[in-house]
Amino acid sequence: MITVGLTGGIASGKSTVAAILRGDGVPVLDLDVVAREVLAPGTLGLAAVRARWPAVVVDGALDRKALGAVVMADPAERTALESITHPLIWAQMEAWIVDQHAPAVAIEAALMVETGSYRRYDKLLVVTCSPSTQRARLGAREGYDGATVERWLAAQLPTAEKVRVADALIGNDGDHAELQATTRRVWARLVGGPDA
Repeated sequence: MITVGLTGGIASGKSTVAAILRGDGVPVLDLDVVAREVLAPGTLGLAAVRARWPAVVVDGALDRKALGAVVMADPAERTALESITHPLIWAQMEAWIVDQHAPAVAIEAALMVETGSYRRYDKLLVVTCSPSTQRARLGAREGYDGATVERWLAAQLPTAEKVRVADALIGNDGDHAELQATTRRVWARLVGGPDA
């Protein structure tokens, strides 16, 4: 089985590509969903978070905004959170991969290159779009003004850094039909399929 990391910059269309792959029968795991699951009420992850930051657990549930404020203010606290969550996320991901019966699977995550976790996969697929398309999508999707869009983009790792380590790219500046065709062609080439 080939494991493919799927990532891209904010508003690049990574989730749309993941949806296209799912629609074509490719197993896709969204690690953002897994990250929420490992901190759900009653989990070992939440218990470990409560032990370190008691104020961020309210009525047995995680106050994500409060936790976000803590870890964004101090890199050491963010590292501490990652030391709790990452092993749980990786364990759940590995169990999911074992359960799949497919020639290839995709693991979707936003910060794969930033964290270096892209190295866990056999291949890395990066979704890109032009800066102007990215700005327009981010503004339209989130209702951000121009200054807020620029702050979000400045906080991201430049797309060029992701492209540099990619095994394959999907450009997403066209319409949905074009993205579907490109996704299918690039996926087949990447994992070895009938269109490769």
